[in-house]
Amino acid sequence: MAKIQQPPDFSKVFKEKTSAVVAAMSHYGAVDAKGRYMHWHDLRRRLPAAEDKEAAWAAIKLARSGLLKSLPLKAEDGRSFQFCTIDAAESVLHRIDRLCAPALKEGGLELSNQSEREQYLVETLMMDEAISSAQLEGAATTRQIARDMLIRERRPRNEDERMIFNNYLLMKEAKRASEELLSLELIFRFHELATSGTLQDGVVPGEPRQTDDIVVVDRDGDVVHRPPTAEALLGRLKALCRFANATHDGRDGRAFIHPAVKAVILHFMVGYEHPFADGNGRTARAVFYWYMLKAGYWPFEYISISSLLKEAPIQYGEAYLFSETDGLDLTYFIVYQLAVIQRAIDTFLEYVETKRREYLELIAWLTEIGIGDRLNYRQGQLLRQALKNPGTSFTAKEVKNLFDVSENTARSDLQRLEKMQILAPYKVGKTMEFLARADAAERLKAELGRSRRRRS
Repeated sequence: MAKIQQPPDFSKVFKEKTSAVVAAMSHYGAVDAKGRYMHWHDLRRRLPAAEDKEAAWAAIKLARSGLLKSLPLKAEDGRSFQFCTIDAAESVLHRIDRLCAPALKEGGLELSNQSEREQYLVETLMMDEAISSAQLEGAATTRQIARDMLIRERRPRNEDERMIFNNYLLMKEAKRASEELLSLELIFRFHELATSGTLQDGVVPGEPRQTDDIVVVDRDGDVVHRPPTAEALLGRLKALCRFANATHDGRDGRAFIHPAVKAVILHFMVGYEHPFADGNGRTARAVFYWYMLKAGYWPFEYISISSLLKEAPIQYGEAYLFSETDGLDLTYFIVYQLAVIQRAIDTFLEYVETKRREYLELIAWLTEIGIGDRLNYRQGQLLRQALKNPGTSFTAKEVKNLFDVSENTARSDLQRLEKMQILAPYKVGKTMEFLARADAAERLKAELGRSRRRRS
C-alpha cells in the first residue's frame, strides 16, 4: 500500500489563499465531474498542473461541509466521526432496497417469500463468505477443499482450515443473533467463534486486548493506524453498541441513517477500535452481516462481500485510511463498501438466475420421467447426483450443510430416496450413510413402470 498523502490543513489554506479558494468554489464541488468522492491522495494527481491544488482542495472541503452529518461516535481526541451520502451511494442504496421491497424482481426474478427463496437459494452462500473472509486474512486453503470440509463437517487439519471453519460458525451465529441487540457479549462471542483454537500468539478468543502495543502496519512495517487505548476500549465499545441499537429512522426529530450505511459504519468502527489482538476484520464483517440481517435485508445471507474485498485488499485498507486521515470522514469507506456491495449484488443476481434455470430444468426432468409430484427440489438434486455418481455416499450432516436445512429434514430427504431404492443405508461407526446404488437407474425405471401400470 502506498503511503497515504495527508490532506492540506483546510483552515490554513483558506486563511492564506482566501481569494483563490473562493474562485475555485465555482469549479469544484463535493464530488468531481464523474461523481467521485476523492481523497487528496488521489485528487492531487488528477488536477491540472497549473491549478492551485491546495485552493481546489479547500473549495471541495467547503462544499462537503454542508453535506456532512456528525455521528454520536468520537475519536479519543473528541472529534466526531461524520459522513454524507453522495448520489453514487444513493443509487446503490436504492438497489439494496429493491432487493427486499416487496420482492426481488431484477432481471425478471421474484423471490417474495420463503418458499420461493428455498426453491432457488437452496445452497446458501454463507460458505462462500466464510471461505473468502478467511482468505482475505491470509488463509491459503483452496475453495474446493474448504467447501468439502464444511459440507462434511470434517475437523480442520491446519490453521488455515481452522480459520475457515471458525468463520462458517461465525456467519451462522451472525444470522442466529440477528434478533439480538448489539452488546459487548455479542461482539466478544463473534470474536471467540472467529479465533477459537487459534495458534497465534497473544490471541485470547473472546477477550479484548489489554495493551496498546497492537497497531496496524503497511507492507513496509510502518504504522498506519494506532487504535484507541485499551483503557478506553470497553467504554468506546459500549458507545458503539448504543449507536447500533438506537433508532435512526428520521422520525420525531431523530436522525436518518440508511440501514446499509449504518451497517457499513459499524463495520468501519469495529475495525477502527481494533478491540482484539487478531480477528478484528472477521469480527467487523460479522457485525456488518448481523446488522443487515437484523434490518431485514435477507438477501445478505446469500451475498458475499469478502470474496470481492480479497480481490483488492489494498483499496480496502486505503478506504479505512482515507476516512481516518481526512477529518474522520467515513464517506470514503461508505462509498467504497457500497461499490463492493453493488458488485456483490450483481454476482448474487447471476447466482439466482443460474439457480432458477437449474430449478426449472430439474423440475422439467422430474416431470418428464414421471415423478415431478413425488420429490421436492432437494430430493430431486440428490436423485440426480445419485444417478450420475453410483457408489457416492451421503450423510444427513452433508445434506444439512449443502442445503442449509435441519438435520431431520436432510435425513427425511435421504430416507425418501431409500424408499425408492435409489439409496442404500449402511452404518459407518455411529453414522448412518446412504450409498447411491450401482443399479439405481434400473430400479428407478422399474419403479416408474410399476407406478404407470397401477395408474392404468
